[in-house]
Amino acid sequence: MKIGFAGTVSVGKSTLVKTLAELEQFNGYHVATERSKYLRDQGILLNDDSTTKGQFVFAAERSLELMHDNLLTDRTIYDVCAFTLSAKSISYNDKIKLIESFVTIKDDYDVIIYVSPDGVDIEDNGVRTTDADYRMKIDFAIRGLLKEYPPVKLIEIKGSTEERINLILSQIN
Repeated sequence: MKIGFAGTVSVGKSTLVKTLAELEQFNGYHVATERSKYLRDQGILLNDDSTTKGQFVFAAERSLELMHDNLLTDRTIYDVCAFTLSAKSISYNDKIKLIESFVTIKDDYDVIIYVSPDGVDIEDNGVRTTDADYRMKIDFAIRGLLKEYPPVKLIEIKGSTEERINLILSQIN
């Protein structure tokens, strides 16, 4: 099963993936988390701007992840599209072309888990932005993309990590 977490910055996607990866039923899954520092160090713009080349790199990463039979990832093509929409350095026409191309792989995910920012404080990890307005802008974009390009199966979660994990397990079992 290919499970992807979609959500804005600092909502606990990586924590959820790492927690699920420790469970016996996810033994043998490819786990993909926390690539931001590596990408930043490669000169790829993160946070409140990106470039067309940067978004191609992000989309290629998602494509590579989807080549695994079993996947738990804290980023999805929906996240890539939301950051594309929000990039200042990409023209509107190019944003639309990129998104139309990127969403062609959305059905490769068996499950998309949307992680709500409700009740979750922004954590500063030294890499991602802590701008609350930008965080909400990305969340708005992700929710819109999930409606416009519905996934095969969508699970929406919020609450504590334990509540989120229990909801996920009840929905995918």
